[in-house]
Amino acid sequence: MAKKDFSFRGKAMPELVSMGIEEFGVIAGTRIKRRIKRGVDKKFLKKIESAYTEKTGGKNPKTLRTHLRDFPVVPKMVGLRIDVHNGNSFVVVDVKEKMLGHYLGEFALTRKRLRHGKAGIGATKSSTAITARG
Repeated sequence: MAKKDFSFRGKAMPELVSMGIEEFGVIAGTRIKRRIKRGVDKKFLKKIESAYTEKTGGKNPKTLRTHLRDFPVVPKMVGLRIDVHNGNSFVVVDVKEKMLGHYLGEFALTRKRLRHGKAGIGATKSSTAITARG
Protein backbone atom coordinates (compact mmCIF):
# COMPACT_ATOMS: atom_id res chain seq x y z
CA MET A 1 0.00 0.00 0.00
CA ALA A 2 1.45 3.36 -1.05
CA LYS A 3 1.97 6.12 1.49
CA LYS A 4 -0.56 8.93 1.14
CA ASP A 5 0.97 12.33 0.34
CA PHE A 6 0.30 15.14 2.78
CA SER A 7 -2.32 17.72 1.86
CA PHE A 8 -3.69 20.71 3.77
CA ARG A 9 -7.26 21.63 2.87
CA GLY A 10 -6.91 19.89 -0.48
CA LYS A 11 -3.58 21.47 -1.45
CA ALA A 12 -0.37 19.45 -1.83
CA MET A 13 2.83 20.52 -0.08
CA PRO A 14 4.63 21.90 -3.19
CA GLU A 15 1.54 23.96 -3.99
CA LEU A 16 1.42 25.30 -0.41
CA VAL A 17 5.10 26.31 -0.43
CA SER A 18 4.66 28.28 -3.64
CA MET A 19 1.84 30.33 -2.03
CA GLY A 20 2.43 33.62 -0.28
CA ILE A 21 1.49 34.04 3.36
CA GLU A 22 -1.68 35.98 2.46
CA GLU A 23 -2.82 33.21 0.11
CA PHE A 24 -2.17 30.63 2.84
CA GLY A 25 -4.24 32.74 5.22
CA VAL A 26 -7.22 32.45 2.87
CA ILE A 27 -7.30 28.63 3.10
CA ALA A 28 -6.25 28.44 6.78
CA GLY A 29 -8.64 28.48 9.74
CA THR A 30 -10.43 31.60 10.88
CA ARG A 31 -8.03 32.53 13.70
CA ILE A 32 -4.96 32.16 11.48
CA LYS A 33 -6.69 34.05 8.68
CA ARG A 34 -7.47 36.94 11.03
CA ARG A 35 -3.92 36.96 12.47
CA ILE A 36 -2.35 37.14 9.00
CA LYS A 37 -4.85 39.77 7.84
CA ARG A 38 -4.03 41.99 10.82
CA GLY A 39 -0.32 41.58 10.18
CA VAL A 40 2.56 39.34 11.21
CA ASP A 41 6.12 40.25 12.16
CA LYS A 42 7.85 41.07 8.84
CA LYS A 43 11.35 40.77 10.32
CA PHE A 44 10.79 37.18 11.44
CA LEU A 45 9.09 36.39 8.13
CA LYS A 46 12.26 37.51 6.28
CA LYS A 47 14.35 35.23 8.52
CA ILE A 48 12.06 32.33 7.64
CA GLU A 49 12.37 33.10 3.92
CA SER A 50 16.18 33.19 4.09
CA ALA A 51 16.33 29.98 6.17
CA TYR A 52 13.99 28.28 3.68
CA THR A 53 16.24 29.24 0.74
CA GLU A 54 19.25 27.87 2.68
CA LYS A 55 17.36 24.62 3.26
CA THR A 56 16.41 24.22 -0.40
CA GLY A 57 19.85 25.34 -1.52
CA GLY A 58 21.45 22.35 0.17
CA LYS A 59 22.95 24.22 3.12
CA ASN A 60 22.07 23.27 6.65
CA PRO A 61 19.85 26.13 7.88
CA LYS A 62 20.59 27.69 11.23
CA THR A 63 18.11 27.44 14.08
CA LEU A 64 15.86 30.48 14.35
CA ARG A 65 15.16 31.90 17.83
CA THR A 66 11.97 33.77 18.59
CA HIS A 67 9.75 35.05 21.37
CA LEU A 68 6.80 35.20 18.94
CA ARG A 69 4.56 32.49 20.37
CA ASP A 70 1.56 33.85 18.44
CA PHE A 71 3.21 33.44 15.03
CA PRO A 72 1.28 31.01 12.79
CA VAL A 73 3.06 28.01 11.28
CA VAL A 74 3.23 28.66 7.53
CA PRO A 75 4.34 26.23 4.76
CA LYS A 76 7.83 27.76 4.38
CA MET A 77 8.57 26.79 8.00
CA VAL A 78 8.18 23.05 7.38
CA GLY A 79 11.49 21.30 7.96
CA LEU A 80 13.06 24.17 9.91
CA ARG A 81 14.16 24.12 13.55
CA ILE A 82 12.78 27.03 15.54
CA ASP A 83 13.63 27.85 19.15
CA VAL A 84 10.47 29.20 20.77
CA HIS A 85 10.67 30.96 24.13
CA ASN A 86 8.43 29.49 26.83
CA GLY A 87 8.91 32.26 29.40
CA ASN A 88 11.98 30.71 30.98
CA SER A 89 14.11 29.20 28.22
CA PHE A 90 13.99 28.32 24.54
CA VAL A 91 12.34 25.08 23.42
CA VAL A 92 13.44 23.50 20.13
CA VAL A 93 10.52 22.91 17.77
CA ASP A 94 11.03 20.84 14.60
CA VAL A 95 8.26 22.06 12.30
CA LYS A 96 6.36 19.28 10.52
CA GLU A 97 3.52 19.33 7.96
CA LYS A 98 0.85 18.51 10.53
CA MET A 99 1.67 21.72 12.43
CA LEU A 100 0.33 23.95 9.63
CA GLY A 101 -2.46 26.21 10.82
CA HIS A 102 -1.33 26.19 14.46
CA TYR A 103 0.68 28.72 16.47
CA LEU A 104 4.33 28.26 17.53
CA GLY A 105 3.40 28.68 21.19
CA GLU A 106 1.32 25.51 21.11
CA PHE A 107 4.51 23.46 20.78
CA ALA A 108 6.53 25.15 23.55
CA LEU A 109 4.77 24.38 26.82
CA THR A 110 5.02 27.04 29.53
CA ARG A 111 4.32 24.86 32.57
CA LYS A 112 6.13 21.84 33.93
CA ARG A 113 4.38 18.49 34.28
CA LEU A 114 3.06 17.73 37.74
CA ARG A 115 4.11 14.47 39.37
CA HIS A 116 2.45 13.05 42.46
CA GLY A 117 4.67 11.37 45.00
CA LYS A 118 4.60 10.10 48.54
CA ALA A 119 4.43 12.66 51.36
CA GLY A 120 7.36 12.64 53.76
CA ILE A 121 7.22 12.23 57.54
CA GLY A 122 5.27 15.09 59.11
CA ALA A 123 4.26 16.45 55.70
CA THR A 124 0.82 17.60 54.69
CA LYS A 125 -1.29 16.05 51.95
CA SER A 126 -0.67 19.03 49.66
CA SER A 127 3.07 18.37 49.62
CA THR A 128 2.57 15.19 47.56
CA ALA A 129 2.49 17.29 44.38
CA ILE A 130 6.07 17.53 43.11
CA THR A 131 6.98 19.42 39.96
CA ALA A 132 9.00 17.40 37.48
CA ARG A 133 12.63 18.37 37.11
CA GLY A 134 14.05 19.40 33.75
